Amino acid sequence: MPGCPQRAPKLLFLGEMGQLVECVLNFSEGRDQDRIQDIAGVLGSFTEVHLLDCSSDADHNRSVLTFLGVPEAVLKGALAVFEEAIRHIDLNCHKGVHPRIGAVDVVPFVPLRGVSMRDCVQLARRFGKAVSDSHSVPTFLYGEAAVKRTRRELANIRRGQFEGLRKALSEDPEKEPDFGPAHPHPSAGACAVGARDLLIAFNIYLNTAEVRVAQEVARAVRESSGGLPHVLALGLSIESRGQVQVSMNLTNFRATSIYGVFEEVGEEAVRRGALIAGSEIVGLVPREALDTGDYRTLMIDDYSPGLILEERYYQVTGRRW
Repeated sequence: MPGCPQRAPKLLFLGEMGQLVECVLNFSEGRDQDRIQDIAGVLGSFTEVHLLDCSSDADHNRSVLTFLGVPEAVLKGALAVFEEAIRHIDLNCHKGVHPRIGAVDVVPFVPLRGVSMRDCVQLARRFGKAVSDSHSVPTFLYGEAAVKRTRRELANIRRGQFEGLRKALSEDPEKEPDFGPAHPHPSAGACAVGARDLLIAFNIYLNTAEVRVAQEVARAVRESSGGLPHVLALGLSIESRGQVQVSMNLTNFRATSIYGVFEEVGEEAVRRGALIAGSEIVGLVPREALDTGDYRTLMIDDYSPGLILEERYYQVTGRRW
């Protein structure tokens, strides 16, 4: 996965600030590197924002930007990325294995330091209203920002994807967005925006091309099917590797560790005649999540200290967390 656009270090060090908010913005382009660089590059004009990571995946056809800074600057940076992304992305031409409803699909705000979850809820709601008012893109509030209980889980919002969104909005009043028109933008679709705690996006590859195996393993380990608490999981086919993937979000890594998830996936795979072929972190991982075991047992592809959130922060700002 390619990293962030390279630029000279900024003179403003976030370690000297009292407040830090993280935004982990997902947009629906993972193949055209020039386009990805254009979209991520708009953050370079915000002196109080640092882009820590840009992870792209061609099979998912999706990129994940991890950036942080003071709240108002992060909000403005996210709005600028949104505007640039919808100029470049037409979901009518988009194909990828990852579910999506929008050109800018998911925008979570995460409190890191000197900021409460309530503050991030307000950022999410301001973002949702702003992009709906400016671009007529319907937005749905999820996670801690959700107004409707059924929208706390992102999967409930994304069900049916972009292709099913117009019908869902026109036929079911319960699907009405929190902000914006009750119909998708013609090319940008819709956007889910929320507030949440730190999570880990963790993908495990299996040494088989049978997607049924990954789907069964995902069903066995995800919380909604009676599996591990705080685990969301999908089984996907990754053609570029000739393998399948159990794609997961670990929403509370303190309660359900990444090591426990890896072990459980391995056991479920063996029951179906498959083995783990490797794994990957999408974006960054909190140091605390890896400190409870030996990261080498996780078989992480292309592991480097720069995958750790706090270490990447130091590399970019020159200051410890």
